[in-house]
Amino acid sequence: MRDLHDALADAVRGVSGGEVPDLGLERPASAEHGDYATSVAMRLAPVLSRPPREIAEDLAGVVGVLPGVDAAEVAGPGFLNLRLGADWYRAALAAMLAAGPAFGRGAPAAGVETLVEFVSANPTGDLTIGSARNAAYGDCVARLLAFTGEPVVREYYFNDAGNQIALFGASLLARRRGEDVPEGGYPGPEVVGIAAALPLADDAPVEEWTRLGTETMMGRIRGSLERMRVGFDLWTSEQTLHASGAVGAAIERARGEGHVFEQDGATWLRTTTFGDDKDRVLLKADGETTYFAADLAYIDLKFARGATRAIYVLGADHHGYIQRLKAGAACLGHDPASVEVLIYQLVTVSGERMGKRRGNVITLDGLVDAIGVDAARYFLVQRSHDQTLDIDLDLAVEESSKNPVYYVQYAHARCASILRKAADEGRLTEGVGTAHVPERPETALVRRLAEWPDIARTAAELRAPHRIVAWAHELAGDFHVFHHDLYVLHEDDDVRAFRLAAVRATAEALARALDLVGVSAPERM
Repeated sequence: MRDLHDALADAVRGVSGGEVPDLGLERPASAEHGDYATSVAMRLAPVLSRPPREIAEDLAGVVGVLPGVDAAEVAGPGFLNLRLGADWYRAALAAMLAAGPAFGRGAPAAGVETLVEFVSANPTGDLTIGSARNAAYGDCVARLLAFTGEPVVREYYFNDAGNQIALFGASLLARRRGEDVPEGGYPGPEVVGIAAALPLADDAPVEEWTRLGTETMMGRIRGSLERMRVGFDLWTSEQTLHASGAVGAAIERARGEGHVFEQDGATWLRTTTFGDDKDRVLLKADGETTYFAADLAYIDLKFARGATRAIYVLGADHHGYIQRLKAGAACLGHDPASVEVLIYQLVTVSGERMGKRRGNVITLDGLVDAIGVDAARYFLVQRSHDQTLDIDLDLAVEESSKNPVYYVQYAHARCASILRKAADEGRLTEGVGTAHVPERPETALVRRLAEWPDIARTAAELRAPHRIVAWAHELAGDFHVFHHDLYVLHEDDDVRAFRLAAVRATAEALARALDLVGVSAPERM
């Protein structure tokens, strides 16, 4: 696909004298219109002041003789339809198999490092289904960036200081004593269990309950994330920022940049200079630091470690943080464009909103218990992160083509089954054949496979793992048609070689796509 795109771009450059707009290269809705179609002539028409059909006819004369192109036909007001020959399909398939798992992988980028901070839930309870979406989405973004060549560091930042943590400790102590949790505390069932298990006396200082409770909760969180196949390179706590002096140092650095001022006894950061809706307090009049003061130190720490871009994955209730964090970075002398905030929307199960403080929470572990890791990972990223998501638990465990994760995994398992059968019968072949003219189900499958480098690159650029899921589903559909309509283990060696090559390429592509969203690719189902 990329070779065809580049060849077409060269042809356009020759006809236009250098101008190359978006080629608009796509698969036509009807096979009657060829294998690919482009509307580039209509985009060039106003630039060149020429009729689009005339431009398309000039392009057809150049493109029609490109290697692998059987015909280039002008249609309608200026569309150019391309028909590819068998040689193109064999070459495309051979290139995929030669690349193996590296097909579509980007070259390593030099001089850049992206830090992706995600989940970052406070250790005041088990991870909720909202945090599960954060975990699945953030991990997929990191995987996509790494696949396309960008060095990535994954980080979990947790607030283990401040009022919320104090309320958590007080909630633990209250539960141990059989009392109601304090107002604004945490009533979840995990609080009862932790309170009963902690090796502390009922009269132990609440600070000890807070410290041990936080450590225990972080251990549970780590275990839940490992179960979800989500790992981190760094775990950073708010307390370490205070203890190391990083918070004070960040405030002084911002002061040195001229963005700190005093008002009403408090110390403020003038974030409105950089587009924030209001200035932010760093130190209250009583000398207590704010959460944002720690956020400021954390921003500085990210770039001090060597990150060239900092990505935050935050929930829908953090929309106001976007400009706040960018402005904070700018006040420290960093480029605000190097701060990227991705906001994911709410998750529902059977239409019911969930919340940690109400105690009616569906947890990450509960979701995995109900539908398994594969279904959880798949369903949590099947929609764009900026759309609300409803998870149908019944569908997620259904073993039928209605269940999208089952549908895609079954396609991979069927590929593996075909290859095992070919090996058992001594009918495996090497290469892609030399003379077979592929039929429509074969060409559709190979064209879908050829899209992969563009799909992966676009998904990474747009932070859109749902595009990987959608493409994998389309690929599985093309494969199911291919398998249903054609006999793969054909008696003719040349036909069988091409079809087995297509099966191998499909298995590799499905495994690669599923891995990028944290889902397994089973060999048997």
